[in-house]
Amino acid sequence: MTSLNHTRSVETMPRWRVSAQRAEEIRTGLIFIAPALIFMLLLVGYPVIYNFILGFQNVTAFNLATGAERRFVGLDNYISLFQTPTMWIAIRNSLFFTFVCLVFQFSIGLAFAILFNKKFALARHLRGFLVITWMMPITVTALLFRYMLSAEVGIFDAILMGIGITSEPIGWLVRNDTAIWGPILANIWIGIPFNMLLLTTGLASIPEEIYESASIDGAGPWQRFVWITIPLLRPAMLAVLVLGFVYTFKVFDLIFVMTGGGPVNATEVLSTLSYRESFSFFNFSRGAAVANVLFIILFLVGLIYLKLIKTEEAS
Repeated sequence: MTSLNHTRSVETMPRWRVSAQRAEEIRTGLIFIAPALIFMLLLVGYPVIYNFILGFQNVTAFNLATGAERRFVGLDNYISLFQTPTMWIAIRNSLFFTFVCLVFQFSIGLAFAILFNKKFALARHLRGFLVITWMMPITVTALLFRYMLSAEVGIFDAILMGIGITSEPIGWLVRNDTAIWGPILANIWIGIPFNMLLLTTGLASIPEEIYESASIDGAGPWQRFVWITIPLLRPAMLAVLVLGFVYTFKVFDLIFVMTGGGPVNATEVLSTLSYRESFSFFNFSRGAAVANVLFIILFLVGLIYLKLIKTEEAS
Protein backbone atom coordinates (compact mmCIF):
# COMPACT_ATOMS: atom_id res chain seq x y z
CA MET A 1 0.00 0.00 0.00
CA THR A 2 2.87 2.34 0.84
CA SER A 3 4.60 1.69 -2.48
CA LEU A 4 1.30 2.32 -4.30
CA ASN A 5 0.89 5.67 -2.57
CA HIS A 6 4.52 6.52 -3.37
CA THR A 7 3.93 5.70 -7.04
CA ARG A 8 0.85 7.87 -7.17
CA SER A 9 2.67 10.79 -5.50
CA VAL A 10 5.51 10.51 -8.01
CA GLU A 11 3.03 10.52 -10.89
CA THR A 12 1.47 13.75 -9.60
CA MET A 13 4.85 15.50 -9.17
CA PRO A 14 6.08 17.98 -11.77
CA ARG A 15 8.57 16.44 -14.22
CA TRP A 16 11.46 18.62 -12.99
CA ARG A 17 10.92 17.48 -9.39
CA VAL A 18 10.89 13.80 -10.43
CA SER A 19 14.16 14.30 -12.35
CA ALA A 20 15.78 16.03 -9.38
CA GLN A 21 14.68 13.26 -7.04
CA ARG A 22 16.00 10.62 -9.41
CA ALA A 23 19.35 12.43 -9.72
CA GLU A 24 19.60 12.60 -5.94
CA GLU A 25 18.98 8.84 -5.67
CA ILE A 26 21.71 8.18 -8.24
CA ARG A 27 24.18 10.39 -6.38
CA THR A 28 23.39 8.64 -3.11
CA GLY A 29 23.88 5.24 -4.72
CA LEU A 30 27.23 6.28 -6.20
CA ILE A 31 28.41 7.46 -2.80
CA PHE A 32 27.61 4.05 -1.30
CA ILE A 33 29.29 2.01 -4.06
CA ALA A 34 32.32 4.31 -4.46
CA PRO A 35 34.49 2.58 -1.79
CA ALA A 36 33.87 -0.88 -3.25
CA LEU A 37 34.40 0.42 -6.79
CA ILE A 38 37.72 2.05 -5.87
CA PHE A 39 38.80 -1.13 -4.07
CA MET A 40 37.98 -3.27 -7.13
CA LEU A 41 39.74 -0.91 -9.54
CA LEU A 42 42.93 -0.78 -7.48
CA LEU A 43 43.23 -4.38 -6.31
CA VAL A 44 41.56 -6.21 -9.22
CA GLY A 45 41.34 -3.95 -12.25
CA TYR A 46 44.89 -2.59 -12.18
CA PRO A 47 46.63 -6.01 -11.86
CA VAL A 48 44.52 -7.44 -14.69
CA ILE A 49 45.27 -4.52 -17.02
CA TYR A 50 48.97 -4.52 -16.09
CA ASN A 51 49.17 -8.27 -16.71
CA PHE A 52 47.65 -7.89 -20.18
CA ILE A 53 50.15 -5.16 -21.03
CA LEU A 54 52.98 -7.34 -19.71
CA GLY A 55 51.91 -10.19 -21.99
CA PHE A 56 52.64 -8.04 -25.06
CA GLN A 57 56.10 -7.00 -23.89
CA ASN A 58 59.47 -8.68 -23.48
CA VAL A 59 60.12 -8.51 -19.74
CA THR A 60 62.67 -10.84 -18.15
CA ALA A 61 64.90 -10.79 -15.09
CA PHE A 62 67.61 -9.23 -17.29
CA ASN A 63 65.35 -6.31 -18.24
CA LEU A 64 64.48 -5.64 -14.62
CA ALA A 65 68.08 -5.93 -13.39
CA THR A 66 69.63 -3.69 -16.05
CA GLY A 67 66.74 -1.28 -16.46
CA ALA A 68 66.58 -2.04 -20.19
CA GLU A 69 63.61 -0.92 -22.23
CA ARG A 70 60.57 -3.15 -22.25
CA ARG A 71 60.11 -3.87 -25.93
CA PHE A 72 56.63 -4.31 -27.39
CA VAL A 73 56.60 -7.73 -29.08
CA GLY A 74 52.92 -8.05 -29.99
CA LEU A 75 51.70 -11.65 -30.04
CA ASP A 76 55.18 -13.20 -30.00
CA ASN A 77 54.79 -14.49 -26.44
CA TYR A 78 51.49 -16.18 -27.27
CA ILE A 79 52.77 -17.64 -30.54
CA SER A 80 55.88 -19.09 -28.89
CA LEU A 81 53.78 -20.51 -26.05
CA PHE A 82 51.33 -22.30 -28.31
CA GLN A 83 54.24 -23.70 -30.31
CA THR A 84 55.53 -25.53 -27.23
CA PRO A 85 54.10 -28.93 -26.23
CA THR A 86 54.04 -27.90 -22.56
CA MET A 87 51.31 -25.31 -23.18
CA TRP A 88 49.02 -27.87 -24.80
CA ILE A 89 49.78 -30.37 -22.01
CA ALA A 90 48.82 -27.72 -19.44
CA ILE A 91 45.55 -26.95 -21.24
CA ARG A 92 44.70 -30.65 -21.56
CA ASN A 93 45.50 -31.33 -17.90
CA SER A 94 43.50 -28.28 -16.78
CA LEU A 95 40.43 -29.42 -18.72
CA PHE A 96 40.74 -33.05 -17.62
CA PHE A 97 41.32 -32.10 -13.99
CA THR A 98 38.35 -29.72 -14.00
CA PHE A 99 35.94 -32.09 -15.77
CA VAL A 100 36.65 -35.10 -13.54
CA CYS A 101 36.51 -33.02 -10.35
CA LEU A 102 33.22 -31.37 -11.36
CA VAL A 103 31.54 -34.68 -12.19
CA PHE A 104 32.36 -36.28 -8.83
CA GLN A 105 32.04 -33.13 -6.71
CA PHE A 106 28.64 -32.32 -8.11
CA SER A 107 27.28 -35.87 -8.06
CA ILE A 108 28.39 -36.65 -4.51
CA GLY A 109 27.49 -33.14 -3.32
CA LEU A 110 23.97 -33.51 -4.75
CA ALA A 111 23.56 -36.91 -3.10
CA PHE A 112 24.61 -35.48 0.27
CA ALA A 113 22.37 -32.46 -0.21
CA ILE A 114 19.35 -34.68 -0.82
CA LEU A 115 20.29 -36.87 2.15
CA PHE A 116 20.76 -34.01 4.61
CA ASN A 117 17.64 -32.28 3.38
CA LYS A 118 15.69 -35.11 5.00
CA LYS A 119 14.45 -34.71 8.51
CA PHE A 120 16.46 -37.03 10.77
CA ALA A 121 18.22 -36.62 14.09
CA LEU A 122 21.86 -36.23 13.07
CA ALA A 123 21.34 -34.39 9.78
CA ARG A 124 22.50 -30.98 11.03
CA HIS A 125 25.49 -32.36 12.95
CA LEU A 126 26.73 -34.56 10.11
CA ARG A 127 26.37 -31.71 7.62
CA GLY A 128 28.45 -29.45 9.86
CA PHE A 129 31.05 -32.21 10.24
CA LEU A 130 31.43 -32.50 6.45
CA VAL A 131 32.01 -28.76 6.11
CA ILE A 132 35.28 -29.17 8.03
CA THR A 133 36.92 -30.56 4.89
CA TRP A 134 36.06 -27.36 3.01
CA MET A 135 37.20 -25.08 5.83
CA MET A 136 40.67 -26.63 6.11
CA PRO A 137 43.49 -24.68 4.41
CA ILE A 138 44.22 -26.10 0.97
CA THR A 139 47.91 -26.39 1.76
CA VAL A 140 47.12 -28.61 4.76
CA THR A 141 44.85 -30.77 2.62
CA ALA A 142 47.52 -31.05 -0.08
CA LEU A 143 50.16 -32.14 2.44
CA LEU A 144 47.71 -34.63 3.98
CA PHE A 145 46.91 -36.28 0.64
CA ARG A 146 50.56 -36.25 -0.42
CA TYR A 147 51.35 -38.17 2.75
CA MET A 148 48.46 -40.63 2.25
CA LEU A 149 49.49 -41.25 -1.39
CA SER A 150 53.15 -41.70 -0.53
CA ALA A 151 54.76 -44.95 -1.71
CA GLU A 152 56.55 -45.43 1.62
CA VAL A 153 53.87 -44.75 4.27
CA GLY A 154 50.73 -44.01 2.23
CA ILE A 155 47.47 -45.42 3.53
CA PHE A 156 46.05 -45.83 -0.01
CA ASP A 157 48.78 -48.27 -1.02
CA ALA A 158 48.53 -50.04 2.33
CA ILE A 159 44.78 -50.63 1.80
CA LEU A 160 45.25 -51.84 -1.77
CA MET A 161 48.00 -54.24 -0.75
CA GLY A 162 45.97 -55.37 2.26
CA ILE A 163 43.00 -56.45 0.16
CA GLY A 164 45.24 -58.02 -2.48
CA ILE A 165 44.65 -55.64 -5.39
CA THR A 166 48.36 -54.91 -5.72
CA SER A 167 51.45 -56.59 -4.31
CA GLU A 168 53.67 -53.49 -4.13
CA PRO A 169 53.20 -49.74 -3.60
CA ILE A 170 51.89 -47.93 -6.66
CA GLY A 171 53.61 -44.61 -6.03
CA TRP A 172 50.68 -42.46 -7.13
CA LEU A 173 52.47 -39.11 -7.30
CA VAL A 174 55.69 -40.28 -8.96
CA ARG A 175 54.21 -42.02 -12.01
CA ASN A 176 53.12 -40.18 -15.13
CA ASP A 177 49.92 -42.18 -15.55
CA THR A 178 48.66 -41.83 -11.97
CA ALA A 179 50.06 -38.50 -10.72
CA ILE A 180 47.07 -36.41 -11.86
CA TRP A 181 44.68 -38.56 -9.82
CA GLY A 182 46.24 -37.47 -6.54
CA PRO A 183 45.25 -33.78 -6.88
CA ILE A 184 41.90 -34.89 -8.34
CA LEU A 185 41.09 -36.95 -5.23
CA ALA A 186 42.15 -34.10 -2.96
CA ASN A 187 40.13 -31.51 -4.87
CA ILE A 188 37.02 -33.72 -4.90
CA TRP A 189 37.35 -34.11 -1.13
CA ILE A 190 37.57 -30.33 -0.76
CA GLY A 191 34.74 -29.50 -3.15
CA ILE A 192 32.01 -31.88 -1.99
CA PRO A 193 30.93 -29.74 1.02
CA PHE A 194 30.82 -26.59 -1.14
CA ASN A 195 28.50 -28.28 -3.64
CA MET A 196 26.44 -29.80 -0.82
CA LEU A 197 25.86 -26.47 0.93
CA LEU A 198 24.74 -24.58 -2.18
CA LEU A 199 22.52 -27.40 -3.39
CA THR A 200 21.02 -27.85 0.08
CA THR A 201 20.03 -24.17 0.02
CA GLY A 202 18.36 -24.71 -3.36
CA LEU A 203 16.52 -27.80 -2.14
CA ALA A 204 15.26 -25.95 0.95
CA SER A 205 13.59 -23.37 -1.31
CA ILE A 206 11.41 -26.00 -3.02
CA PRO A 207 7.96 -26.10 -1.34
CA GLU A 208 7.05 -29.42 0.28
CA GLU A 209 3.50 -29.05 -1.04
CA ILE A 210 4.70 -29.79 -4.56
CA TYR A 211 6.14 -33.14 -3.50
CA GLU A 212 3.00 -33.97 -1.52
CA SER A 213 0.78 -33.22 -4.52
CA ALA A 214 2.99 -35.35 -6.76
CA SER A 215 2.87 -38.23 -4.27
CA ILE A 216 -0.93 -38.05 -4.19
CA ASP A 217 -0.94 -38.24 -7.99
CA GLY A 218 1.12 -41.41 -7.83
CA ALA A 219 4.62 -40.10 -8.59
CA GLY A 220 7.41 -42.23 -7.15
CA PRO A 221 10.74 -40.99 -5.69
CA TRP A 222 12.55 -41.16 -9.03
CA GLN A 223 9.74 -39.35 -10.87
CA ARG A 224 9.66 -36.62 -8.23
CA PHE A 225 13.42 -36.23 -8.52
CA VAL A 226 13.41 -35.98 -12.33
CA TRP A 227 10.29 -33.88 -12.85
CA ILE A 228 10.30 -31.69 -9.72
CA THR A 229 13.72 -31.53 -8.04
CA ILE A 230 15.89 -31.18 -11.13
CA PRO A 231 13.83 -28.44 -12.89
CA LEU A 232 13.34 -26.37 -9.72
CA LEU A 233 16.97 -26.85 -8.69
CA ARG A 234 18.35 -25.85 -12.10
CA PRO A 235 19.40 -22.27 -11.16
CA ALA A 236 21.31 -23.51 -8.11
CA MET A 237 22.87 -26.34 -10.11
CA LEU A 238 23.99 -23.90 -12.79
CA ALA A 239 25.60 -21.62 -10.22
CA VAL A 240 27.35 -24.55 -8.53
CA LEU A 241 28.75 -25.86 -11.82
CA VAL A 242 30.02 -22.49 -13.00
CA LEU A 243 31.58 -21.58 -9.65
CA GLY A 244 33.06 -25.05 -9.42
CA PHE A 245 34.55 -24.69 -12.89
CA VAL A 246 36.13 -21.33 -12.02
CA TYR A 247 37.56 -22.50 -8.68
CA THR A 248 38.84 -25.78 -10.11
CA PHE A 249 40.22 -24.56 -13.43
CA LYS A 250 42.45 -21.96 -11.76
CA VAL A 251 43.71 -24.25 -8.99
CA PHE A 252 47.36 -23.67 -8.12
CA ASP A 253 48.26 -24.28 -4.48
CA LEU A 254 46.87 -27.82 -4.36
CA ILE A 255 48.85 -29.06 -7.36
CA PHE A 256 51.93 -27.01 -6.52
CA VAL A 257 52.21 -28.52 -3.03
CA MET A 258 51.36 -32.08 -4.05
CA THR A 259 53.33 -32.52 -7.27
CA GLY A 260 54.77 -29.17 -8.37
CA GLY A 261 53.44 -29.88 -11.87
CA GLY A 262 55.47 -33.07 -12.25
CA PRO A 263 56.54 -35.69 -12.85
CA VAL A 264 57.57 -34.61 -16.37
CA ASN A 265 54.61 -32.21 -16.77
CA ALA A 266 52.11 -34.96 -15.89
CA THR A 267 50.21 -32.57 -13.59
CA GLU A 268 51.19 -29.28 -15.21
CA VAL A 269 48.19 -26.95 -15.46
CA LEU A 270 47.90 -23.37 -16.67
CA SER A 271 48.37 -21.82 -13.23
CA THR A 272 51.51 -23.82 -12.42
CA LEU A 273 52.89 -23.16 -15.91
CA SER A 274 52.39 -19.42 -15.42
CA TYR A 275 54.23 -19.61 -12.09
CA ARG A 276 57.06 -21.65 -13.61
CA GLU A 277 57.55 -19.28 -16.55
CA SER A 278 57.59 -16.26 -14.23
CA PHE A 279 59.51 -17.43 -11.16
CA SER A 280 61.55 -20.42 -12.35
CA PHE A 281 62.58 -19.24 -15.81
CA PHE A 282 62.14 -15.53 -14.93
CA ASN A 283 60.35 -14.84 -18.22
CA PHE A 284 57.64 -12.66 -16.76
CA SER A 285 56.01 -11.81 -20.08
CA ARG A 286 55.45 -15.48 -21.00
CA GLY A 287 54.11 -16.11 -17.50
CA ALA A 288 51.72 -13.18 -17.91
CA ALA A 289 50.65 -14.54 -21.30
CA VAL A 290 49.75 -17.91 -19.76
CA ALA A 291 47.80 -16.13 -17.02
CA ASN A 292 45.98 -14.09 -19.66
CA VAL A 293 44.93 -17.27 -21.49
CA LEU A 294 43.60 -18.60 -18.18
CA PHE A 295 41.75 -15.34 -17.54
CA ILE A 296 40.17 -15.29 -21.02
CA ILE A 297 38.88 -18.86 -20.63
CA LEU A 298 37.31 -18.07 -17.26
CA PHE A 299 35.92 -14.79 -18.59
CA LEU A 300 34.19 -16.62 -21.46
CA VAL A 301 32.75 -19.12 -18.98
CA GLY A 302 31.41 -16.20 -16.95
CA LEU A 303 29.77 -14.68 -20.05
CA ILE A 304 28.15 -18.03 -20.88
CA TYR A 305 26.85 -18.23 -17.30
CA LEU A 306 25.31 -14.73 -17.52
CA LYS A 307 23.68 -15.67 -20.82
CA LEU A 308 22.20 -18.83 -19.34
CA ILE A 309 20.94 -16.91 -16.31
CA LYS A 310 19.17 -14.39 -18.54
CA THR A 311 17.63 -17.21 -20.54
CA GLU A 312 16.52 -18.93 -17.32
CA GLU A 313 14.94 -15.74 -15.97
CA ALA A 314 13.19 -15.01 -19.26
CA SER A 315 11.67 -18.51 -19.34
